[in-house]
Amino acid sequence: MIIDQIKAANVEAIKTKDQTARALYSVLLNKLKLEEINKRQSGSQLTDGDSAHLLQKASKELCEERDNYIKVGNKEMAETISKQILLVEKYLPKMLSREEIKKIILALPDKSVPTVMKHFKQNYQGACDMKVVGEVLKEI
Repeated sequence: MIIDQIKAANVEAIKTKDQTARALYSVLLNKLKLEEINKRQSGSQLTDGDSAHLLQKASKELCEERDNYIKVGNKEMAETISKQILLVEKYLPKMLSREEIKKIILALPDKSVPTVMKHFKQNYQGACDMKVVGEVLKEI
């Protein structure tokens, strides 16, 4: 699971005294643990899809943070955030391309919007951007 890989990377960052990675992994592990607790309270378990979704959200937040540091001229912090973004992206699944999404949609027997969205949410969570799925579906 993704959370186990991040835990191992966190231990490695502690051993190598990599403060940038250590700070990032601590935040990610806290977010993942909170989500795991929330899932457990609702009677389900944290899946890799849930973890990937959280990591995508964290990546977007880091990109926004980096852009803000660039705007104010703090290049050192922007570089640190860029390194953290690369670390997060190592754990994200490969995103489906528009062509791959189109092939999957065309293979479905029912191409109605709710059915297609439900299929992608259940089977490809974290591996595709649902906004792109909607755009591709409109093109068909």
